[in-house]
Amino acid sequence: MVANYTVLIFAAIAVIVIAKLLAWPVKKIIKLAINCAIGALLVFLVNTFGGAIGISIPFNIITALIAGVFGVPGVIFLVILGFFI
Repeated sequence: MVANYTVLIFAAIAVIVIAKLLAWPVKKIIKLAINCAIGALLVFLVNTFGGAIGISIPFNIITALIAGVFGVPGVIFLVILGFFI
């Protein structure tokens, strides 16, 4: 009888440890997805409203990755980079 409780306790601890290990990557993936959405929205807004003052960001794989990974600072970097190129 005591052995059954010991197995249950170890199983519960193992489930908690595995859940903690899997929760960390999920949080990172969710944060990356949110950054990607915000970055894409900002590139769209810059291209839509920035045309009046001569600002545009070409949308390709490189600019999408920069805007997606870095979010708002990435889009600001792309706008500043556009002035120098």
